[in-house]
Amino acid sequence: MEQEKVVLCASSKYEEKYYLNPAFDGIPEAIKAELQAMCVLFTEDIGGILTLEFDEGANLNFVTMADEGDLLYDDIGSVLKIKQLRQTRQELLEGLEMYYRVFFLNEPLDI
Repeated sequence: MEQEKVVLCASSKYEEKYYLNPAFDGIPEAIKAELQAMCVLFTEDIGGILTLEFDEGANLNFVTMADEGDLLYDDIGSVLKIKQLRQTRQELLEGLEMYYRVFFLNEPLDI
C-alpha cells in the first residue's frame, strides 16, 4: 500500500495564491515567511504551480505543473530553478525534513 504524499505548501501563478498546510502551523513564523517568499517568487519567475511535498521517505520534493496550453510556463527554467533552490536553501530544506520526521512520523531525533 502506497502512503499518500503530504503537501507542505503550494503556490499558483494562475490564481496568484499561496497555501500552507495548516498541519504545519507549528513551524516558526520566519520559516513560514521564507517558504512563502521562495514559492511565490518561483511561480512568478517560472509560472505554473509549485507544490512542496513530503514523500513516504520523508524527503521534501518540488513538484511543478502547468496548464496544457500555458505557453509562458518555463519547463527548462523550472528544473534549473529547483536545482538552484536545493543548493541555496539546503539547510532550510533539510531542517523541514527533520521537522517532518520528528513531529509527523514520530522518529527519534538523532543528535
